[in-house]
Amino acid sequence: MAKTKKLPPRSKAKPADTWDLASLFPSDAEWEKAFSAWEKQVSKYEKFRGKLDDPKQLAACLRFDSKLDRDAERIGSYAFLRTAEDTANSTHQRMQGRFQNVASRAGQAASFIRPELLALSDAKLKKLMAAKELAPYRLLLERIVRYKPHTLSDKEERLLAMQSEMAHASDQIFRQLTDADLRFGFVENEKGESVELSNSTFSLFLHSPKRSVRKQAFHQFYDQYQGHENSLAAALRGSVQRDIYYARARDYDSARGMALFADDVPVSVYDNLISAVRAKLPALYRYFDLRKRRMKLKELHHYDTYVPILSDLDVRHTWEQASAKILASLAPLGDQYVSVLESGLRGRWCDRYPNQGKQSGAFSAGSFDGDPFILMNYQPDVLDHVFTLAHEAGHSMHSYYSSKHQPFEYYDYVIFVAEVASTFNEQLLSRHMMDSAGSDQERAYLINREIDAIRGTIIRQTMFAEFEKVIHELAEANEPLTVERFKQEYRGLLEAYFGPGFAIDPQLELECLRIPHFYRAFYVYKYATGLSAAIALSERVLSGGKPELDAYLSFLKGGCSKYPLELLRDAGVDMTSPKPVATALDRFEGLVDELDGLLG
Repeated sequence: MAKTKKLPPRSKAKPADTWDLASLFPSDAEWEKAFSAWEKQVSKYEKFRGKLDDPKQLAACLRFDSKLDRDAERIGSYAFLRTAEDTANSTHQRMQGRFQNVASRAGQAASFIRPELLALSDAKLKKLMAAKELAPYRLLLERIVRYKPHTLSDKEERLLAMQSEMAHASDQIFRQLTDADLRFGFVENEKGESVELSNSTFSLFLHSPKRSVRKQAFHQFYDQYQGHENSLAAALRGSVQRDIYYARARDYDSARGMALFADDVPVSVYDNLISAVRAKLPALYRYFDLRKRRMKLKELHHYDTYVPILSDLDVRHTWEQASAKILASLAPLGDQYVSVLESGLRGRWCDRYPNQGKQSGAFSAGSFDGDPFILMNYQPDVLDHVFTLAHEAGHSMHSYYSSKHQPFEYYDYVIFVAEVASTFNEQLLSRHMMDSAGSDQERAYLINREIDAIRGTIIRQTMFAEFEKVIHELAEANEPLTVERFKQEYRGLLEAYFGPGFAIDPQLELECLRIPHFYRAFYVYKYATGLSAAIALSERVLSGGKPELDAYLSFLKGGCSKYPLELLRDAGVDMTSPKPVATALDRFEGLVDELDGLLG
């Protein structure tokens, strides 16, 4: 009989394999004290209402708001991380819910600040921004003034702020359903072990060298999504409708325009990405044909695209081995970078392995006052998890540098640049491993992985970005978003991006209902632009000297002290040009050519 391998409960996780949240709070009891004190401060916003035309009062208000936000970040980070450890833990669910409730009330209490400021005349605003008391907040004020065309009256802003908790209902329903309620059963792996199938272990099964295991896991996994497709479609539809509601309420041209406005990114950057990727899809089709031929398959299915073409190499990396390889690859970034990261990877920044109820996937959660924590569901037999760890380490080191070199108001970098720092690390790791390959076979294996990384980060995420664009435009045109419409639109994209020689299972249409990022619309395109910029910057740092390294480290230290396109331009890459995306896709095509030559 097959052995049964269940995920352990959280209580059985070894402390050394879990994060230590003491830099935020040493215990739940200390969190409760801080939460209670923070909650009592919310009502103090009222004393500033009607007084923001005075520079001293405005400075005092902004100091208070900043302090409250900083405390909220610390309190909210702890509650979120505790919930992520075990999403079924009711105590931590309640902590998270209480935090969100008070955060919503804080948003309501502070909602007068922006409309009161923007009601002032241009001359008064100019005079305020020149006041010496407001020097630390000048950039903050400039960014507020930029929103003047999209800011409503005091009462209207308060109504929108009151909706903040309700607005996240779709995301919460999706996460509870997929992370806590859905049960996928067990699958016997290639070793004869019966392993629980979950969002966390699904990737492991797709990397199995045994095709029957991959196929069973794929169909068994999507059977559950098919059984809940109407509920999931309703949640996704609610998320899209929320985006459109806020865009229209604030007088933006579209939900996408609203999403890109915050980063001052032109819509042309988004559209150019889609056009550039679609122009290079024939290279992807050629790669899929190469994969099918090399794997000796009559048909290539989605569950055949994750396992390495060369599957007879040992890719197992323990946590320690993965950490050592990552640290070695990042040596070009200097001793300080490596030593700080080493203390985190080998210490208690990371929550390493899966357990029952743990949030799926991986993330980095940096904050101004706490360590930059990393959640992993690490599987030693999956090479991609080594790269995922390098990726999240890039985020964490970005948080480390920005919190050390910027005040709280300007430390929290935006996602557009965050995906550069993370994929930059992946690029250095990939190049390091390819350069140290001991044979053509090993190099081919790593080239295969690099191709799949670019495919997953640039091409796949661009397909996701196009899906987000399409479904929001349909809803904005008052087209109903039914479960069949979601699947129909997604099917069209699957056919375009995977090509005529790819066998698309009907179940794959359901993938559009299980991608968490779709609940934060117009986010995924930043993965694609991020890797494009990272490829350019990594080549610049590796082929350059101290000035190029210093420019990159200054970028990490920049936080949000400038808009993302300006930060990247200072670091050495211009993302308003199509060149970085084209360069990345040229690299992809060249790697496909090299792999074809190595495999014969």
